[in-house]
Amino acid sequence: MTHDTRAGWGAALLAAASFGLSGPLAKGLMDAGWSSAAAVAARVLLAAVVLAPIAAAQLRGQWKLLRRNASFIAVYALLAIAGCQLAYFNAVAHMEVGVALLIEFTAPVAVVGWLWLSRGQRPTGLTVLGAGLGVLGLLFVLEVTSGARVSLVGVLWALAAMVGAAAYFVLSAREDNALPGTVLAAGGLLIGGIALVLAGLAGIVPFTASTAPVAFNGFTVAWWLPVLALGVVTAALAYVAGIAATRRLGSRLASFVALNEVLMALVFAWLLLGEAPRASQLLGGALVLAGVIAVRLGEPAVAVDSPVAVDEAQDAGVQLDRQLS
Repeated sequence: MTHDTRAGWGAALLAAASFGLSGPLAKGLMDAGWSSAAAVAARVLLAAVVLAPIAAAQLRGQWKLLRRNASFIAVYALLAIAGCQLAYFNAVAHMEVGVALLIEFTAPVAVVGWLWLSRGQRPTGLTVLGAGLGVLGLLFVLEVTSGARVSLVGVLWALAAMVGAAAYFVLSAREDNALPGTVLAAGGLLIGGIALVLAGLAGIVPFTASTAPVAFNGFTVAWWLPVLALGVVTAALAYVAGIAATRRLGSRLASFVALNEVLMALVFAWLLLGEAPRASQLLGGALVLAGVIAVRLGEPAVAVDSPVAVDEAQDAGVQLDRQLS
């Protein structure tokens, strides 16, 4: 294993852990009086501030790229960043973090369906198998077979987050805009955060924050600590680490390693919130992850001929390291 490969694995695992921490931190804030919109806005705006200097350096003065892609960045910001994260945080307010994230992680299955319906890209047999495993896994995650009560509101919000994550994958795969990954991330985070603040001021979404201490499982911290961690660790650091991982490992391998986000989220939810998954949910989670892996493996290979095209393809795959929080 080369030095670059080892560094890529380390960066990918760091990104997965950073993203996985977001749900438990947000749930603690919301239990302390924060609305989901305020928590998302704090997270994305802080991340935008941290990433802005890096994005400006990557642009190298080519500001026309921003003007040419302004509408694309706006759609990306509202649907794939702000909308997706708002739906996910609303979901964890009504259900366990791990369950919400596993539902969101069925997004690749939704992407396959969208590409089939909109572009006629018929899925392979392995992809269909993966989709079936994902659906079966969800039944176990939601404990439908045991007759347990499920929060319908939470499930609907998690499904909305899945749609946002699917849009994230589809929009991030565009290769015709020449936008560096960090520029797209920083622009999307900034616009998404501003949109949430304006929506809160207009009364479109509840927008409340609190300076009350935030209680977790067995300890309490000042409100600004989880806010700072949400912005700097679970967003800015996570994006930078994800970009570094993808450029060293390639988008396909990095996206596989990013599946560790589910495991990390379960661990953090257990440590911070005392949410221990049940045996049936662990089985369902394993089936969901197996289904996602099968869907990934079932994707048709893309031929890339030139070094320039390799770099562009890897940049387009940067966002596959997210898992959609």
